[in-house]
Amino acid sequence: MSTTRPRKNGVLAVVVTHHPDIPATCGLIETLALQVDTVVVVDNDSPAAAVASLREALCACGGELIALPENVGVAAAQNLGFDRARESGATHVLLSDQDSLPAPDMVEQLVGGLERLTAAGRRVAAVGPLITDDRDPDAPLLFTPGHWRAHQTAAPADVDALIPAAFLLASGSLIPVEALTIVGGKQADWFIDWLDLEWGLRAQRAGFELVAVNAARLQHRMGERVVRVRGRARRVHLHTVDRNYYVVRNLVLLVRSGLLPWRWRIGYAAWLVRYILFYTLAEPPRRQRARRLLSGLTDGVRGRTVSRR
Repeated sequence: MSTTRPRKNGVLAVVVTHHPDIPATCGLIETLALQVDTVVVVDNDSPAAAVASLREALCACGGELIALPENVGVAAAQNLGFDRARESGATHVLLSDQDSLPAPDMVEQLVGGLERLTAAGRRVAAVGPLITDDRDPDAPLLFTPGHWRAHQTAAPADVDALIPAAFLLASGSLIPVEALTIVGGKQADWFIDWLDLEWGLRAQRAGFELVAVNAARLQHRMGERVVRVRGRARRVHLHTVDRNYYVVRNLVLLVRSGLLPWRWRIGYAAWLVRYILFYTLAEPPRRQRARRLLSGLTDGVRGRTVSRR
């Protein structure tokens, strides 16, 4: 990685990849490289041709590739990126998934929002953009505190609004390294799912805020596909069978962790029951899903965190 490039803003972007869409991911790398000091891609065991393409794109913009020989999960990969940020002397880390596309001024808006918050004396662990999924553009992925759990919330009309968040999706979140040092990294043994809420709860327990910057925008695809479900106003982002396991297991671990307020423990337990029923009864392959959901529930109750792929 080049050490002679002039600093723009002290931000190191960490992109986690696994069997990525190469044209889309290379476009993401190019977009991020214009907005941050350095782009680091942590790749989770993608095919050799994909890794070569990623390396070529990163060489073109002075970035760095950390190619892993096995899929260690999103959390562990992000933690490797955090380590690289500390080693490089970066002041902030920007996280990104491979299927995200930031607006050309996203990082500028995030940095500006964080500066406004800091100037007001607020202690902030992370700021994030307003995220939309092009398959459901009218429902931004913005989550604010509710009585029983975090709720998906409509974006305010004020483009300059800074919105207190229950948690921030990792993709697009800007984290000061100073805050990261206090809060710590992601739960590596959880592999994927509920990582952002768990980290956000730890940050808030340490006295930090999480804030969404309305002027910062990011397109991001969450879930395998998006469908309408009878009786539900918002569309549902569907998960794969393997993700069903991690969603259930890690939510049980989160409920058991002591990080959730008591009302949220009840609210998320009720959500979990609905999740299991929906995938067991309504979404094929039902028998396979039922087995994985049961495995996730059992492992969560037992506190088992060995990945089961």
